[in-house]
Amino acid sequence: MQTLLVEQQTCWRVARADRLSVIVDAEAFFRHARQAMMKAKRSIVLIGWDFDTRIDLVPGKSTDGSPDKLGRFLNWLAERNEALNIRILKWDMGLFASLVRGETPVYMLGWLFSDRVSLKLDSAHPPLSAHHMKLLVIDDEVAFCGGIDMTVGRWDTSEHLEKDKRRRSPLGFAQEPWHDATTCFSGKAAAALAELARTRWQEATGDTLEPVESASDAWPDDLAVDFRDIDVGIARTLPQYDERQQVVEIETATLAIIAAARETLYIESQYFASRRIAEALAKRLEEPDGPEIVVVNPQGANGWLEAKAMDSARIRLMKIVRDADRFDRFRILYPVNDADTPIYVHAKIMIADDRILKLGSANLNNRSMGYDTECDVLIEARPDEPEMAQKIAACRNALIGEHLGHGVDGVAAAIAEHGSLVKAIGALTAQTGRRLVPVAMRELTAAEEMMAESDMADPERPAGVKYRTSSFLKRRFHRS
Repeated sequence: MQTLLVEQQTCWRVARADRLSVIVDAEAFFRHARQAMMKAKRSIVLIGWDFDTRIDLVPGKSTDGSPDKLGRFLNWLAERNEALNIRILKWDMGLFASLVRGETPVYMLGWLFSDRVSLKLDSAHPPLSAHHMKLLVIDDEVAFCGGIDMTVGRWDTSEHLEKDKRRRSPLGFAQEPWHDATTCFSGKAAAALAELARTRWQEATGDTLEPVESASDAWPDDLAVDFRDIDVGIARTLPQYDERQQVVEIETATLAIIAAARETLYIESQYFASRRIAEALAKRLEEPDGPEIVVVNPQGANGWLEAKAMDSARIRLMKIVRDADRFDRFRILYPVNDADTPIYVHAKIMIADDRILKLGSANLNNRSMGYDTECDVLIEARPDEPEMAQKIAACRNALIGEHLGHGVDGVAAAIAEHGSLVKAIGALTAQTGRRLVPVAMRELTAAEEMMAESDMADPERPAGVKYRTSSFLKRRFHRS
């Protein structure tokens, strides 16, 4: 079997991780990230779409004497270790919003001129593009890569409790249930992600960061290891900008995974708005022996413009996919909690069979495929790695189980009993309580049709940059 991890095609770099774990929901991520940062000796690099110093990494009082608020916590880390440098790279289009947030200006203005805790604003992108990567690298030894920003509205537990008093903004406003995911890994793969972070820093600031040599092991104390000694592919989306050529490794990887799936394809994404991805899914659904495909989305997009643009595009693409679904193998669903409140899905995950797992910052929309900056990681089980395959399947089953209120073993048993992922989800779906609900299909209004046609909110790539099918996809999957 040929690998899908091909450098300069489906990924930028393939490197070995001695440990890798999938972290689901921000309560776990914030807790593990905090533990890892407390172990940092030389360097912490935070790269994100958004960043809010006012959030609690562990809502309630910490038990170790360190500050609760993110901004105070980072300053505290720098004060107690003179050898530690903390660098934060934030997309600059959110600067105005940041400056009107309570105490945030105090930190931002101080960090803009600080050597120890240094904040830089990244504007190295085309007009209307965004920096969307979410990276945290500690001592070049441990790295986090996924879909979670350290900002307001992200913290939630996997229970997604109704009216959880801990799920509040710094001003005390209730926040909606929120589902998200990231990864943590160590070893050469973490060093490779550190190199990518240094490149981003240099492109944004013009300053060169040197690699860090440290004997630290910043692995979080209570983070169980899911995978050991595996290859990790690091894939990017980079828009064409100045002298830099466009990079579409994530789109190539996504299309390759869709083409390679044999029995099941499980997807979680904030959006379902890329026509190219939808057409690839439709092509597989037309095959008599193609895979079952389950997409988990939020009920609807956040914000008026996003809802108009992204939800209209989703309805249009759902029709394309459902028209191709002659064998009833496609489901697009959204999760609700015990009180029937929709859980907002922000995770970006794709799992093919028990063989391939991709997780990162890229959604199934045009921006993520070619216009914003993104970073995903991929792992792949070879035929001679049945234990790794079992663990990839367990990751998928844990995600499904969270949405349905069932354990990993219960999901696995249902899949085995029914011989079908779609039928297993149907059998495990209750009439009330935690469950997955079909996304409603309806006719678009004339205004929504126009919005779905427009690329204003979801452009595919900078003006003048043509789409070119990857030579890898042409050779491997005969894609035109």
